[in-house]
Amino acid sequence: MSSLTEARIAEVRAFNRFYTKVIGLLQAGMHSSPYSLTECRVLFEVAHAGQMETGELRGLLDLDAGYLSRILARFDGDGLIVRERSATDARKHVVRLTPAGAEAFATLDSGSDRDAERLLAGLPEDGQERLVAGMRTIRSLLDAPAERPQTLIRPPRAGDLSWVVQRHGALYAQEYGWGMDFERTVARIVADFDQAHDTCWIAEAGGARAGCVFCVRRDDTTAQLRLLLVEPSARGLGLGGRLVEECLRHAKAEGYKRIVLWTRDSLVSARRIYQAAGFELDSQEKGMENGVEVNEQMWSRDL
Repeated sequence: MSSLTEARIAEVRAFNRFYTKVIGLLQAGMHSSPYSLTECRVLFEVAHAGQMETGELRGLLDLDAGYLSRILARFDGDGLIVRERSATDARKHVVRLTPAGAEAFATLDSGSDRDAERLLAGLPEDGQERLVAGMRTIRSLLDAPAERPQTLIRPPRAGDLSWVVQRHGALYAQEYGWGMDFERTVARIVADFDQAHDTCWIAEAGGARAGCVFCVRRDDTTAQLRLLLVEPSARGLGLGGRLVEECLRHAKAEGYKRIVLWTRDSLVSARRIYQAAGFELDSQEKGMENGVEVNEQMWSRDL
């Protein structure tokens, strides 16, 4: 096991210990109730489903049959649930909440809201945004989505330009070994961005930033497409093609006759997007990036 892997494992375990304490898993009950986290989850699922077959509930929460049976027996004894045979299959049992169970769930639900509100209230506005974004990232990485996330292409907002620089620097260092010279190049491009004649778009997927592209003025008749990026977590959603099409649409509307772009042949997915959009290779030459040999390319198309 590499030292980098060991360090990452240690960080995951440290986070688990920390967050267990934050949300109170070591306490006797969740949200000042007599019920554990697992018991609260059972109540949550039954409350939201209206009624649920016990086998479905067991599979949804990945619980041992005996463990779930003990939880349901406790709820039954507390008057929170009714268990009865399924009307469609007498071999199965369904569970639903009693009025007392619905009241207990409502108390737990409001307690959960209050705990989350207290957690956020201790942070400034930008800290709240960072915390929620981090939680969203963890979910997106560890929980395969049941359906494609909602996507949109929007104009830039405050904070987007610094994100463009940071993500280009981090992502291309990770995937291609490019260093800080490349990040500085991106920073210069962003610093030169002039809203008087340049435009950029930010792609979102599931409410989080997922990509970007810039359309900048090169001369009176020529625009340049720059800084196309799609996050690894959002690839396959068609965002790259949509960003390029938005750039082409804008360049045409502004009266440009031609659009050019600079890329490298190692960016295979981006090159496919450019070719599909009608760009053609004009020239290429060898270059170096952080000690890595690269093949610089210029592409263009008429508008």
